[in-house]
Amino acid sequence: MYISQLIAADAVHQVFSGRNLTLALPAALSLFPAVTPQQKGAAADLSYGTLRFYGEIDAYLKRLLEKPLTDERIHALLLVAIYQLLHDKADAFTVVNQAVHAVSQLKRPAAKSWAKGLVNAILRNFLRQKEPLGVTLKTNEVAAYSYPQWWINKLKIQYPDYWQSILVIGNQHPPMTLRVNTHKISIEDYLQLLARQDIEASQIGKQAVMLTKPISVEKIPGFTEGVVSVQDYGAQLAAPLLDVQANLRVLDACCAPGGKTGHILELTDVNMTALDSDEARLQRVQSNLDRLKLKATLLVGDAASADWHDGELFDRILADVPCTASGIVRRHVDIKWLRREADVASFTAQQAKILSSLWQMLAKSGKLLYVTCSVFHEENQGQIDKFLQKNADAMQLPFEAALHNAQENITHINGQLIPSNPHDGFFYALLQKI
Repeated sequence: MYISQLIAADAVHQVFSGRNLTLALPAALSLFPAVTPQQKGAAADLSYGTLRFYGEIDAYLKRLLEKPLTDERIHALLLVAIYQLLHDKADAFTVVNQAVHAVSQLKRPAAKSWAKGLVNAILRNFLRQKEPLGVTLKTNEVAAYSYPQWWINKLKIQYPDYWQSILVIGNQHPPMTLRVNTHKISIEDYLQLLARQDIEASQIGKQAVMLTKPISVEKIPGFTEGVVSVQDYGAQLAAPLLDVQANLRVLDACCAPGGKTGHILELTDVNMTALDSDEARLQRVQSNLDRLKLKATLLVGDAASADWHDGELFDRILADVPCTASGIVRRHVDIKWLRREADVASFTAQQAKILSSLWQMLAKSGKLLYVTCSVFHEENQGQIDKFLQKNADAMQLPFEAALHNAQENITHINGQLIPSNPHDGFFYALLQKI
């Protein structure tokens, strides 16, 4: 297990150096080419768990240290070990011994006997003081919720009735939800197919099935054949809300990785253009479309610019804009610690440019669906309100009217999905050009 601790500690260290966990974890794993599948899985669990509860773990560690550690890798290893002692089922004695052994394997001058002694002393001190320290930390909101204080404060103001539940949901393991292509198989038949393979699942929407336990993609019945796709229940709202009809010209801006692109094409035969600024990410979109046996025109371009546009207007535009991703933190646990409060203003400025640019490409009477995976008001209805003030030819359609043919069991406030067990925290606003 100490190998898994080392890998997780390296990944955590990279994240606090500014790297996304989706890149940091593979890089950490590459340092151990002989790692077993079990060790790989354990390292991933430890990495995600440590970052998920970092606020709590760091608060404990700060009270155990007489002064900040100068060696960031030892600091990261201690974070991982304390996560295990707080939240893992592993034996405490084993966790401490493995951490002591792990620090001796660090290829740095710090990997001396004093480092082993330090790690051993801190972890054993934690075990002795865990209960009294826990009492003193009860009033520490960063420790209690494991979010930055600015994040907590913002949610308190914007969601006085929901802020605590939003924080709690964000620290839970996300469900694995499938989107069933009902043109190929009914929900009922697909649930029976899962049952025959002893895969427990339940229907939560017109096309959505939630697995009781996540499984690897290659083991999902019908995935390779394009019968189902992995997509959050809340994200499955986008395609039906866009109100697409056969033969319309549709633009999916900022389309990668292509989940919503594929969903729209599954619903209706449209003339689809899928745009993204990253050519490498477009390759993933094409791969998804190939699996689903669907076709679209893929273009590399910046949605905030018209350089790529041929001048022909679109009947429908899906603007799934870049955002803080504050509504999907249970899937991307590093976001809480990589984001800064100033990033909210940066994203809102970028979103405004994209929205303004795309609006010029929308035909009269056409509809644009604005989407974020954020829960921050500035990026969502606040953004839409500013846009409506500047554009007299725009009107926002009532969310309930747009939702009438979509899924059930969605917790929302005027287009803002409140994160819950079935779905993440997406925001939707449907605009029409008048």
